[in-house]
Amino acid sequence: MQGIIANFRQGKRTYKPRHYVIVVESSKTKKDAEKFVGKSVEWKSPAGNIIKGRIASSHGNKGALRAIMERGLPGQAISQKVEIK
Repeated sequence: MQGIIANFRQGKRTYKPRHYVIVVESSKTKKDAEKFVGKSVEWKSPAGNIIKGRIASSHGNKGALRAIMERGLPGQAISQKVEIK
């Protein structure tokens, strides 16, 4: 299953460098998103490095997911694909 990194998890004045909002096409509601909680996530860089993480919870009511990665991703990772296993 693939998803797209939508953005960092952020507030008005702060952002969390290891937390990301991920959008999956098959997830349209909060109930659909809760099925992904606990699964692992992998982002592959153009150089071939793999950064892993996990799905922590749903984000909002439209089926987005919140992922926590091992390390922060570069800004270029926004709008790129991730693999959900």
